[in-house]
Amino acid sequence: PGSSCPGPEWPEQERAERLARGAALKWASGIFYRPEQLARLGQYRSREVQRTSSLEARIKSVVQSYLKGVQTGVWQLAQALEAVQGARESLGEAHRLFRSMAEAALTLEPLQERVAQHKQLQALSQLLPRLRAVPAAVAHTQTLIDAQRLLEAYVSLWELEQLRENTRVALGGLELPAFEGLGPLTEALGWAVEVAAGTAGQLAREDPALLVAAVRVAEVEAGRTGPLGQHPQDWRQRFLRALQEGLERVYFGTSLLPGPGALAEWLETLRVALPAELATAEALVAPCCPPNYKVVQLWAHTLHSGLRRSLQQLLTGPELRAADAFTLLHWAQHVYLGPEMMGSLELGPDADVSQLEPLLTLENVEQLEATFVAKVQASVAQWLQKALDGEVAEWGLEKEPDTDPSGFYHSPMPAIVLQILDENIRVTSVVSKSLQQRVHGMAVSELGAFLRSFSDALIRFSRDHLRGEAIAPHYVSYLLATLNHHTALRSSVSVLHLDGMASVALARVEAALDELQRRICRLVLEALLAELQPLFSSLPSRWWLSSPELLDGVCERTANFCRDFRRVRSPAVQLLLAEAERTVVLQYLRALMQGRLVCRGADERTQAAERLRHDATQLRELFLGLGLEESVQCAPVLLALRELLNLHDPTLLGLEVAGLRQQFPDVSEDHVSALLDLRGDVSREQRLAALSSLQAVPPPSPPAGHRALFSLVPAPTPAPSYCLPSGSCA
Repeated sequence: PGSSCPGPEWPEQERAERLARGAALKWASGIFYRPEQLARLGQYRSREVQRTSSLEARIKSVVQSYLKGVQTGVWQLAQALEAVQGARESLGEAHRLFRSMAEAALTLEPLQERVAQHKQLQALSQLLPRLRAVPAAVAHTQTLIDAQRLLEAYVSLWELEQLRENTRVALGGLELPAFEGLGPLTEALGWAVEVAAGTAGQLAREDPALLVAAVRVAEVEAGRTGPLGQHPQDWRQRFLRALQEGLERVYFGTSLLPGPGALAEWLETLRVALPAELATAEALVAPCCPPNYKVVQLWAHTLHSGLRRSLQQLLTGPELRAADAFTLLHWAQHVYLGPEMMGSLELGPDADVSQLEPLLTLENVEQLEATFVAKVQASVAQWLQKALDGEVAEWGLEKEPDTDPSGFYHSPMPAIVLQILDENIRVTSVVSKSLQQRVHGMAVSELGAFLRSFSDALIRFSRDHLRGEAIAPHYVSYLLATLNHHTALRSSVSVLHLDGMASVALARVEAALDELQRRICRLVLEALLAELQPLFSSLPSRWWLSSPELLDGVCERTANFCRDFRRVRSPAVQLLLAEAERTVVLQYLRALMQGRLVCRGADERTQAAERLRHDATQLRELFLGLGLEESVQCAPVLLALRELLNLHDPTLLGLEVAGLRQQFPDVSEDHVSALLDLRGDVSREQRLAALSSLQAVPPPSPPAGHRALFSLVPAPTPAPSYCLPSGSCA
């Protein structure tokens, strides 16, 4: 202070002054660097003096202006301080006044209470006549409710509520004991409205005025927030809820659910009652209610939801019987949505049945279909077993099998089996394709199981007969009868074919039928072999060479055995005759291959060749007489062997053996060697030459329709005593 130079607290000013001095010195040194410039030093000095004076004047003016503003601000602050002090004094005075007023108000509170009491007493004195009538009005309102005079009861209750509200306002919110009965009275009226709603259908027919009164009470109360304290829409919702509950209670109460075996009758009752109820709703109930109630739609959806819930209860209970499951599936998927019920043309668009959810869920349908199929499968299995047991019981009887008018063996069992299966498949077509496919699969499966049981029964029947445990007097006849059963089943199994179903299951059934046919054929041929084998034990022999009696006995036995083949239907009879003829020829070949005879000269070879020709002709005529076509006979193989025996030049045996191989590709070296042994005149070299002709050329492919013979004739070991595993009867 008091100096023009800045103190140490202004380092920036000092630094700026140094910079200014340095700049001035630099400018001066630059101006006066040359001597000739010194002459103008006076001019520069006077110019700088003038500039300095001008700057000082400007600085002085600025400082004076700043000081003047500061002076004005200081004055204004002084004025503001005086104003604040005045306001503070005023506020203090007001606070003192307010405190004094509060103290005065405390002294007036008793007076205020007295005034309020006076007003309440005044209002109470005015309402006293009406308040005295409240108990009687409550009782009268209850009487009106009991008499179902709902509109009058509602008006009386509304007046009582208004009186209670006015009294409460007049008494400052005080509730008088006289109005304590209004709460139960309100509930009684609400209950009466709900009762009327719960019997809306009956009231619409008998007392529509009461129904209309209940609707008006619910509507009026729903449209206001009155002294009854109900929320808007509450009474209307109570009315609609009671209406739905009453409707469900009438048709779907717990006590009304059907017991075992009564489901069909219950559904039939609903089929008649529900459309009648919807017609009542449309004709009688809807005119009694506001349009926004959508009575017909409400009726349809309520009945539907109640029925749906009842069905869910039934499905969660004890498992239904097959008839009940079938009835429910058909009723829910066809009758309920059909023209007799929800699809009725008489049902107006107000019902809006298109929005109804399915009566049965997919899980329900799956459960019912599985239940039905399981029950029906058990029943079908039981019936098929009964049919089989009845058929098996006849096999051991003293009488022959029954025949039809054409003379063929006949039994009703195949027709019964196919009828049982076909009826179960056809009856499900009225329900759904999925159920029909399930039952079709079940039927095919049960038919396969029946065929296996039938085959097992045949094996037990044959085993017991052959062991002597249960001799069947007509053993072969009943075996032949089962072939007719097989034919009937095969010709009728086509009825089980279902469009769109895979043929894999039916292919298994056909395979089982083929196996059954082979088994029956094998059993028949075993019986034939049992009679023929003793006769073939003497073939070939010296006696065989000179006498036809041996084969006569074979033909006679065969003819007697095959006599009943005429009672077997085609094509099984042709198959059986072909296998019988083939069996006889195979036995003949087995006997030849045993090496029991060696020809001792050309005469015996000629006799053997002639015997083969004669036997082939005799067998041919035998089976032609039995009805077997010549083209499928195996006896011509004997004529081929005859040529091998009748050959006079042993050196040509190779050609003959090659020709035999061409006709019968399955002939082996062992078979040829056994035949050469029968000739008795073949040397070792000739034998080797003949056998080499077999090795030189690979066996040709069997022609179409060729039936193996030599491959089934072991040489020289004895052959099995029954038919051919690779033939048609195997």
